[in-house]
Amino acid sequence: MLVLAVTLLTFQGTLAQNIQARIIDRATKENIPYANIQVSALEHLVSNEEGYFNLSEGNSKDEIVITISYLGYFSQQLTINQLKKLDFVVALQPSIFELNDVKVSNVKPNPYEIMAQVKANLNTNHKNDVLPSKDFIFYRKSGLFKPAVIEVEINESTGFSKHALKKVNSDVQKFISKLISSPPKDFTDILGNYYNSTIKKDDKYVPVTKLEVLKATILENEGSSTSADELKKLAINTILQHLDSTKYYRAKSGLFGSRDTISLRKDFNKKKTKNKNTSTQILATKNNLNTFLTENNLLNTSSFNFIYNPEWYEYQYEGLSYMDGTEAAYVLTFKPKKSKAKYIGKLYISDSDYGVLRVTYDLDAGEKLNNVNLKLILGIKAADNKRKGTLMYRKKIHGKGYYLQYANIEKGQYFYVNRPLKFIELTSEEKDIFSLDIKIEGNTSSKMEYLNMSHTIITPSELQKVTEADFKFTKIKSYDPKIWKDYNAIEPLSEMKRFKTME
Repeated sequence: MLVLAVTLLTFQGTLAQNIQARIIDRATKENIPYANIQVSALEHLVSNEEGYFNLSEGNSKDEIVITISYLGYFSQQLTINQLKKLDFVVALQPSIFELNDVKVSNVKPNPYEIMAQVKANLNTNHKNDVLPSKDFIFYRKSGLFKPAVIEVEINESTGFSKHALKKVNSDVQKFISKLISSPPKDFTDILGNYYNSTIKKDDKYVPVTKLEVLKATILENEGSSTSADELKKLAINTILQHLDSTKYYRAKSGLFGSRDTISLRKDFNKKKTKNKNTSTQILATKNNLNTFLTENNLLNTSSFNFIYNPEWYEYQYEGLSYMDGTEAAYVLTFKPKKSKAKYIGKLYISDSDYGVLRVTYDLDAGEKLNNVNLKLILGIKAADNKRKGTLMYRKKIHGKGYYLQYANIEKGQYFYVNRPLKFIELTSEEKDIFSLDIKIEGNTSSKMEYLNMSHTIITPSELQKVTEADFKFTKIKSYDPKIWKDYNAIEPLSEMKRFKTME
């Protein structure tokens, strides 16, 4: 009986579990990132940077059929049962064609003529749907605040003794040491339905979006002395110790003073925020998602100058890439030719309609964006020193053009602040003064991943019925694949799997 019970438990455990698998190159055995995985013709997934993907419990039954494809390789269709027999490793075969199977010409296509066609067809190929659409999406964001130097010293506080100030400065230094040794990091995962439409208002077309969150988790250093929230709380508590909450103040930094009146009185702050809309989690999340999609829309001229200003770049035609001999794409590499150009990368462009199928880009060595250096004058220096991305597009089933299927965007910024800060009481009598010196130098980085698993056109009435509801993140202490057992999602990288909250 004991053997039977153990057998049944083992069988049940293996029957209901989500699957993790890996995609590799058959010849080199190297992992293949960003390969397409079609699940039962319903959902489209993408392997992560390390070549892994996962399937929900509902899509892990033996008879489920998946199709794996990647430009430059033969597609492979197999059942989950066959995937298990392959030990969850799928090896794709690079596409090899005989010369008589491919159009051959002694004249290579001109990359600048190709880019001219891309630019001319952008609005047709990459504009948003006018009709209402529903996208089943997964959105992951991670952030890291990594200070190299933090120096905070309170040097004046009316009514406090030198001994008291010394004690406060000592406590601040202990906190800073922990912060530098263990910088705060967080991961948020969101899965849901994203609705998008365009309505005409005052002779202008205005976008309308709705978000329906099905599941959301957050993994962070909650409760530790090194979380970003704790850093904010420390700053507030430090000021509270030295400012009278019944009085009014004005801030001054160096030669510059603020005209805004500062008060810690609750009734004062309520008056200032009385007419402002209260932000909710659903609204903040939707706004972040809207911003992300706008920034990564190829029609955004400020983000993709390697498309809109091809004269700034040197393009090289690398050849044609095929998928099973049917879908072909021009492959172009680019690098800066003029000082205004910042990026290096690669474009995959459809040979039939010049739509962008895939683009990878990165800042060229030594290049920076939004560089501000006022270190000598104002004690401030900042620059975007990291900006790289991979964008993949899939053809729309209804109508012309493409939609964004997958995006992986990384950003990083260097910052330096070295300034005095002073709070001066607003009074005609003797003034309370609280002043401190702040020096912070370091880097922040963020990574955003977006996966559109299915894109469908809906009716206006269906969109109207959608109601947005606020939600709360489920806080987790470590990544657990069981959390997503009911849904397909982006397989996390090893970094996230190793990450655990600090007790």
